[in-house]
Amino acid sequence: MILNIPDIQKILPHRYPFLLVDQIVELEIGKSVKGIKNVTFNEPYFNGHFPGNPVMPGVLQLEAMAQAAGILIIRHNNWVPKPAFFMSADKVKFRKPVCPGDQLRIHAKLTKIRNNKIAIAEVSCSVDGQVVSSAELMIAILEEPGAE
Repeated sequence: MILNIPDIQKILPHRYPFLLVDQIVELEIGKSVKGIKNVTFNEPYFNGHFPGNPVMPGVLQLEAMAQAAGILIIRHNNWVPKPAFFMSADKVKFRKPVCPGDQLRIHAKLTKIRNNKIAIAEVSCSVDGQVVSSAELMIAILEEPGAE
């Protein structure tokens, strides 16, 4: 299954400049997802991070991983799209810088689901086949206020 930006926007509430997943290239419902973030020099954070040596902030790599995991969790069991909240990150590692022109390949694998609302995912980002960052994330599906 392939999801493009309009498809992703039907699942996630994020919008420019904070939508950090450009495409889903593989989705195995309830198991794993693979996505892409094309890192361009036009990203707004490159003006200050760092002038003359642009590097994608690690926290934004983490957010891209959380968004991919959110797509996976929301689509699990055909859940109706609801906000997926990034709750915690463990075992976070940043191994190599990500620069303009890189294609960030994001992989998320569900490892645990509790009450069909809270999930743990192992996530990683790679560039040219080399892992540049990884983590274990907790994502929660929260009911809308007033919903039962």
